Amino acid sequence: MSGESKSKKSVAEQRSEKSLFDRIWTLAYHRGFVFPSAEIYGGIAGIYDLGPLGAKMKNNLIQAWREFFVLKEVNPPVYELDGSTILPYEALKASGHLDSFTDPTVNCLKCKKVMRADHLIEDSLGLYVEGMTPEQLTRIIRENRLVCPECKGDLSDVSVFNLMLGVKVGPAGGQTAFLRPETAQDIFMDFKRVQQSMRAKLPFGIAQIGKSYRNEISPRQGLIRIREFTQMEIEMFIHPKEIGNHPSFYMVKDTKIRILTREQQKRGEKEPLEMTASEFLERNILPNPYMAYYLAKETIFYQSLGIPYEKFHFRHMMPEETPFYSGGNFDLEVELSIGRKEIVGNAYRTNYDLSNHMKKSGKDLSISIDGEKIIPEVVEPSFGVERAIYCILEHCFREDDGRGWTWFQFPPKIAPVKALVLPLVRKEPLTDIAFKTYETLKKNGLEVEYDDRGSVGKRYARGDEIGIPYCVTIDYDTVKANTVTIRDRDSRKQTVVKRDDLVEILFKLICGNIEFNTLL
Repeated sequence: MSGESKSKKSVAEQRSEKSLFDRIWTLAYHRGFVFPSAEIYGGIAGIYDLGPLGAKMKNNLIQAWREFFVLKEVNPPVYELDGSTILPYEALKASGHLDSFTDPTVNCLKCKKVMRADHLIEDSLGLYVEGMTPEQLTRIIRENRLVCPECKGDLSDVSVFNLMLGVKVGPAGGQTAFLRPETAQDIFMDFKRVQQSMRAKLPFGIAQIGKSYRNEISPRQGLIRIREFTQMEIEMFIHPKEIGNHPSFYMVKDTKIRILTREQQKRGEKEPLEMTASEFLERNILPNPYMAYYLAKETIFYQSLGIPYEKFHFRHMMPEETPFYSGGNFDLEVELSIGRKEIVGNAYRTNYDLSNHMKKSGKDLSISIDGEKIIPEVVEPSFGVERAIYCILEHCFREDDGRGWTWFQFPPKIAPVKALVLPLVRKEPLTDIAFKTYETLKKNGLEVEYDDRGSVGKRYARGDEIGIPYCVTIDYDTVKANTVTIRDRDSRKQTVVKRDDLVEILFKLICGNIEFNTLL
């Protein structure tokens, strides 16, 4: 007995020593949220495949975003396109990516390891050095006598590394191109085509969801810093004279948001200001109502994904971090066990991109309004999908609360599986009725799973562990009265409903039209 207790204690101790990130990442691997890409060949650092559960969660997240930021937007409307992931040299030269899309690197002179210089300094000294020049970073390394964290060797001076991945196009490889580093450039180059084909009037937006690629120097922290990732971006095109008038801002003006201002950062403050979107505008902290509109919408959206309001804020990027053409950048940063991480970048891009593409291509991308040629200004919210998925995993992760297992409290709309159908015992006619119930739910468009292996308690545990909101149990009352038992994941309460009403009830629960307690 004492040996058994000692063994259990040892397992508990080992588990407690694991960081929250490691526990979630291990569970994500084990349960099919994410796998290393090409794992059987050793893989490539910073490239991952999403497994069955991860793919479902990603699709649910994208659809929730599309509905909230694209399909339901009326004034101004937002159109969606699907652009190429391969862009020509000339396009990325015009956009500035060839010259400025870089990260600072430092090499170990002994073991030849290549590292992000800013990450090395931040990890070693706790200094935030984003936006500093290579010369400034080199000075900090020398003054603090930093060495290679792997072999303690001396370090080179800091240099810059372009993050784009090049490709050769054509049988002879005669045309130089790149895998796009962001989805935005497709939108700018297709702007005139979209405007003409949709007969769009300013203001209007163009959205795109798709892959982008960055040759990260030191990919790390799972899905946080990777080389291939999915973006959801909107470029909102606005008449320069109307930049101060968003026709639907009144709908979100009273939404409270949290912003860490530049002045606060200069003073070393960590706690952001909290005000309504309209109050931030009145105090000139936000540059225009379009930026305020998106910050308010993002605040609402990320709370709906299970990320608590107090765990994220917007940071006004400092001047040295902000592109020279920008009228203000505001990053949405989420507090995680591995530090604050940016998952949305909001940029007031002015008319820089359209103007530059006009100059370099020789094509007219302006719009004629009342005889005047207008180059629209642009506000851009850019969302990272994989980073958001990790944030959801961490903030929806629940430790053992007396049920005997850890579990995920995913909001139903993004949960990979909405319901688990199970017979009370693996015997006929319960298994037959349970499987037919499963088939009915699937045919009605519900993402459900079937499980008849092990005890009911163990099946509940497996469902909780991957965040399934509801379990539907087929028992002997089903045979007698055609009823089923629905178990709520969060409260672990159960209620009995008519089997014929199950589809409608589950849809209402998942969409938030009814609360589970109303069924008790």
